[in-house]
Amino acid sequence: MKNEKTSKPILQFSDIVDAQSVLKNVVKYTPLERSKSFSTMSEADVYMKLENFQTTGSFKVRGAYHKIKNLTPEEASKGVLCASAGNHAQGVAYAASSLGVKSTVFMPVFAPPLKVIATRAYGAKVVLTGNTFDDAFSAAREFGKKSGATFVHPFNDQHIIAGQGTVGLEIFEQLRGVQDVVVPIGGGGLIAGIAIALKQLNPRIRIIGVEPDGAQSMKSSIEKNEPITLNSVNTIADGIAVKSPGDITFDITRRLVDELVVVNDAEMARTAYLLLQRAKILAEPAGVAAMAAVLFKKTSTKGRKVVPIISGGNINMSILDQILDKGVMDEGLRARIQVLIPDRAGRLKEVITILDKMKASIHDIEHERSTTSVPVGHVKVTITFNLQDTTQLSMLCKELTKRGMQHEVLR
Repeated sequence: MKNEKTSKPILQFSDIVDAQSVLKNVVKYTPLERSKSFSTMSEADVYMKLENFQTTGSFKVRGAYHKIKNLTPEEASKGVLCASAGNHAQGVAYAASSLGVKSTVFMPVFAPPLKVIATRAYGAKVVLTGNTFDDAFSAAREFGKKSGATFVHPFNDQHIIAGQGTVGLEIFEQLRGVQDVVVPIGGGGLIAGIAIALKQLNPRIRIIGVEPDGAQSMKSSIEKNEPITLNSVNTIADGIAVKSPGDITFDITRRLVDELVVVNDAEMARTAYLLLQRAKILAEPAGVAAMAAVLFKKTSTKGRKVVPIISGGNINMSILDQILDKGVMDEGLRARIQVLIPDRAGRLKEVITILDKMKASIHDIEHERSTTSVPVGHVKVTITFNLQDTTQLSMLCKELTKRGMQHEVLR
């Protein structure tokens, strides 16, 4: 994505190189692993940059540590604060504790509980306030005015961007022949840093940004040629659900990023399932957005060496449960069927006996009698069960029909 309008670079390649020296022996040099399965599925040569293996579970610690390390002694003595839905919070808390600096983190009240617990465990004081990241952001800014603590912005800060840009340096060191790097976008700090690093090292490398279709703040801003604020965001990818990019990250993205694409929640959920099943890698929805763009062919990467950033692994357990359930059902190895049977002893046992003969294991059973959709004297039974193979569901349906049992397969 190019634009005739140019501006003086705010951040230099040398700043990212300096950041790498600061972060050496502090953060992990994360693996770059080739995936045979995903290469076959996408018709590209896919190498995953596994930032979900990073300290605190995401790339965010890179920028946070670099920012706090560059505070003056006076600034450090007053502490730091930030606003975050989770990953930036953990990065700031860990970095501040490592450097002996007090930290206060503002998080939305609906932030995933495990991220809240982890942030506290890393040493931060956590304040839960507001329903969205932006609400927490406003509260953190007000606290900063009163306390004098330094606000550590999640993306719109030169030190943060330089720290995140070290991911790009590592990718180039690990795969000199890289052609495409696909990066998730929330506020734009990660893609801005990576773009500066890689475009300096090899201008021919394509930088592709990915946003959820329910939070397209950067894409909308680029189309309007100025940073805009969305009225609302709606996506399971809470880590990149940002209403507005920063002016710094917007400018760098406008100048250096080649293409912006979007993925939907279903595509991210499916990708998270496939990563876990095929690669044994646990990643959160925001963390798989780049891989989703590759697998669902949102951009042309056929035959090219492509690196999707797996940016984080701090997944909400309730979301993981839903992803696994839907993933197994999509594979045809779990099914849910609704059966209307007479409310008499022994009738449910008939259904269970059929499942037992098929070697299907029951996952869950629900009974419903009191709604108007259930005739008097009957019970509606919903059974979720695991299958040995995809042909068993049709066999079950035939057996239920033969026994005169009304049934419906739920999708």
